[in-house]
Amino acid sequence: MVLWSLRTTPSQATSYTPFFMVYGFEAILLTDLDYGAPRIRAYDEQGAKASHEDAMDQLDEARDIALLCLAKYQQELRRYHNQWVGDRTFNVRDLVLRLMQSNKDCHKLSPP
Repeated sequence: MVLWSLRTTPSQATSYTPFFMVYGFEAILLTDLDYGAPRIRAYDEQGAKASHEDAMDQLDEARDIALLCLAKYQQELRRYHNQWVGDRTFNVRDLVLRLMQSNKDCHKLSPP
């Protein structure tokens, strides 16, 4: 259920769902089938093939748009990060704080 939720939720970076980016159309949820969503009631078997071909033509355009949105999102994140984190340079003989931790009572999944 968690994976299904993640795959059908629009990404903030691309504004598309991962399911759409892979298959070219939005997933039909089980609740849509149970409660007869308008999209399910309006389904037409003969027109489905033609609409699927149209959707495949638009998929490349949607992927290009998602790529541009992702690049913009990453630039905004980089700008925000650089605004709050400054560069640090160290010279020879600078004093730095080094935390010495013992590995006693630690297992391989313990945080460093």
